[in-house]
Amino acid sequence: MAENAGMTSADRMADLRGAALLDALERLDPLGPEAHSLDVNALAEALDPGELRKDDFSRFLKALLTLATRAPAFDLSKVEPARFASLVASASRAQLESVVADRQLRERMLDEIFARMGAHLRPDRARDLQAVVHWRLSGGAGEGGYDRYETAISHGACTVSREMRSSARVTITIAPADFFRLITHQATPAVLFVTGRIKVKGDLAFAAGLIGFFDLPHPV
Repeated sequence: MAENAGMTSADRMADLRGAALLDALERLDPLGPEAHSLDVNALAEALDPGELRKDDFSRFLKALLTLATRAPAFDLSKVEPARFASLVASASRAQLESVVADRQLRERMLDEIFARMGAHLRPDRARDLQAVVHWRLSGGAGEGGYDRYETAISHGACTVSREMRSSARVTITIAPADFFRLITHQATPAVLFVTGRIKVKGDLAFAAGLIGFFDLPHPV
């Protein structure tokens, strides 16, 4: 008892794991003093998807999104790249599919990943590259049942849009769960291609080397 006397409720929450951490997050007042004492990266580090049930990874992301509506410090954009990659890489396919099945979570995760692309582009490799890539994520709400993103690489910079503004050098079609695995080094373009899990229209050679223009964070 004396051992815990000096601990704050935030300290005790930081020590929670698994379902107990999820329960506490869902009860948390985003404007309360406890919330202000918490760090979203510490929470992400404390969470091991391997200890969770199929839908619990979605519960964690939903809890963060709910908190972020009133406390921006909990936004997914505040999660460090390597920690974010670890979260996604540690999730099972069933857990990723549970995220994809929730429209809000699907869009927020995809938006977050594409928003980070510019920061991960390697200017030294992409300095002379001029290329537009159209991404089609299956199972979406857009035209033809796809969520669409355009990445335009020019003069060592990468910009992202939800509108298809320019002609594409390559169009890549992939399921979101496979896309999550691809950008966290859990799958390679070659394996996804030969197994039919990724479809490419346009410059195949460029598509095969596309990931090499980015310094994607490795899970920690």
